[in-house]
Amino acid sequence: MANTISPPPYETISYNNHIYRALDIVVLLLLTSLLVYRLLTLNENGFAWLLALLCESWFTFIWFLTVNGKWNPVEHKTYPERLPQKTEEFLPPLDMFVTTADPVLEPPIITMNTVISLLAVDYPARKLACYVSDDGCSPLTFYSLVETSKFAKLWVPFCKKHNIKLRAPFMYFSSDKSIMSSDKSLEFQQEWKDMKNKYERLSRKIQDAVKKGIPPYNLTGDLAVFSNIERRNHPSIIKIIWENKEGLSDGLPRLIYVSREKRLKHPHHYKAGAMNVLTRVSGLMTNAPFMLNVDCDMFANNPQIVRHAMCLLLGSKNEREAGFVQSPQIFYDGIKDDPFGNQLVVLIKYFGRGMNGIQGPCYGGTGCFHRRKVIYGLCPDEVESKASNLTSVTAYEELQKIFGNSTEFIKSAAQALQGKTNIPNTPSNLVEAAAYQVAGFGYEYGTGWGTEVGWQYGSNTEDVLTGMKIHSRGWKSKYCNPDPPAFLGCAPSGGPSTLTQQKRWAIGLLEVLICENNPIFHTITAKLQLGQCLAYMWILVWALRSIPELCYVMLPAYCLITNSNFLPKVHEPAFYGYVALFLIYILYTISEYLETGLSIRAWWNRQRMTIITSTSAWLFAILSVILKILGISETVFEITRKEESTFTDDGDAGRFTFDGSPIFLPGTTILMVQFLALVMGLLSARDGHYGSRFGEVFCSFLVMICFLPFLKGLFGKGKYGIPLSTICKSVVLALSFVQLCKRAH
Repeated sequence: MANTISPPPYETISYNNHIYRALDIVVLLLLTSLLVYRLLTLNENGFAWLLALLCESWFTFIWFLTVNGKWNPVEHKTYPERLPQKTEEFLPPLDMFVTTADPVLEPPIITMNTVISLLAVDYPARKLACYVSDDGCSPLTFYSLVETSKFAKLWVPFCKKHNIKLRAPFMYFSSDKSIMSSDKSLEFQQEWKDMKNKYERLSRKIQDAVKKGIPPYNLTGDLAVFSNIERRNHPSIIKIIWENKEGLSDGLPRLIYVSREKRLKHPHHYKAGAMNVLTRVSGLMTNAPFMLNVDCDMFANNPQIVRHAMCLLLGSKNEREAGFVQSPQIFYDGIKDDPFGNQLVVLIKYFGRGMNGIQGPCYGGTGCFHRRKVIYGLCPDEVESKASNLTSVTAYEELQKIFGNSTEFIKSAAQALQGKTNIPNTPSNLVEAAAYQVAGFGYEYGTGWGTEVGWQYGSNTEDVLTGMKIHSRGWKSKYCNPDPPAFLGCAPSGGPSTLTQQKRWAIGLLEVLICENNPIFHTITAKLQLGQCLAYMWILVWALRSIPELCYVMLPAYCLITNSNFLPKVHEPAFYGYVALFLIYILYTISEYLETGLSIRAWWNRQRMTIITSTSAWLFAILSVILKILGISETVFEITRKEESTFTDDGDAGRFTFDGSPIFLPGTTILMVQFLALVMGLLSARDGHYGSRFGEVFCSFLVMICFLPFLKGLFGKGKYGIPLSTICKSVVLALSFVQLCKRAH
């Protein structure tokens, strides 16, 4: 009987849209030709012309990076049903990491839903372990996790028994009222009502604890360790909440609470430090060859996601092809037409697929499956050689220098590097000694953690830096984007949260760009491909874009105030080159949004928010990094506030909100400058100069439209209004700008 060859568990699909490629080239040629025109006419024009030349040179460079990142789109379609039938023996263990840092900014009920969804994925429970990192060392988080484990023991069997597709309870019980329709059995309906009541009781318990500030009883028993605890100055706390000692495949996976040791005068490296502690603690307890990390608000939306990821991790002919597997960040609580420009659907579809066709997508910080040995610093070329040379005394000493002086952890690291799987039946035996040791604040001193192995230190965006280091060692990565989406999270709402998040990202990316581990260095000295280097550059220069975009936004106002031009006059042929570029770009980007299923309104909101973000959040990011370089102050990791969705159609949900932060000062000032410039431009129109500056008037008016939320904020009240102090400062800055323009002219 002939052997049956099973089909591969995934297939690669390439997309070659020749229309988009042609438009990419046309836009690039137009940009280049207009730069040549400016150079040839530079002597005939003044300062505004030179500044426009510099800004447009930058825009051309950015477009070149964009084209590089989108040129070869590739997608991987996974088939979990094609994995070998004896899944219990074949499927490898997986350690799942959930990170949270503040029970106020990151409400426990959101974190608990994420944990529950992970515990309920369609995967053998005895091969799963979920570690929750609490960097806030909060008894509230621990209490919520204990109560959640009790509910999960009922929820997980319910989901698997009835093949529930949506396994985050808050989403499941609010998503579809027809779940109790007549075609469901009476048994199911009764179980559904009972489960809903139990979840509501769990929610009330957690919410009551949140309101009281502490769990609704004294800190006794397991909670006694939180007595007299300071959030930033405390010993390690490691608690095994559920151990699954029976090793049941259809039971509840292991659940472990971890709060690493912190001391005031010692750096803790934010999320990267927490991830490295989770890596070491899990290496001692379960040592799974694969690890999944998710943010506390990114619940598992697809119960088959682990199997989808394993299709890519195990189905590749060579491990080098899948050093890690990244799922895109998609949000469940997006407001209609995305007024804050948070949704990344278009970016994922075009730039994500494009990077997938080079060396692979960058690591996005959440929803990512890692090979443990890759996180441990292994290169693809060392897989066989290193695996056979880890038993000698010299090898042990080398591992000790890199991984620290824990004998138990070095043994587990050696097993991981050799590709061996060793899951202790009773991990509690290791907690008291080795696990507490590796979670200590001083364990990493003199080791390679954060530099050679683990999550990399030195940037607020440790994810991008870590992923780039992995790519530079020769590994590739893959996108895993099944249907339904793998993970869903909550997007920041309002102005402050959105801009704070963008500022943090931009600071971290700029830190990567200016450090010795930047992509150019890795392309020259390591194995980062040139195309991948350029794709990383497109991401890392986000903050730097604020300077030319701010200058370009202010150019129309400057020209109207000084009676000068930065654009060709209407009767000049070059003017139509700008018109053609403007129209092609608009039609090009709108078509991308429409093709993705989004609206023109969503496209406009994204364009508007890009201008607002670049001239405010990214600008402050540059200032923060400059202060860090000068040694004046260090950059701060600012946690984005997460809010539990109420699933209500609130008419004010999409309104821009403000607070007293200086981050709103540039936008308010820009709006006032444009208003003053337009008034001055209209007054000069009486002298017959209006027609010669039509382009400047149009651009100034367009800038005001982009900053329409700030215009509404001038007349808004409460959180929808710009604070009076910000308005007064902006008035002073705007009048000063007008005076400087007049004097300079």
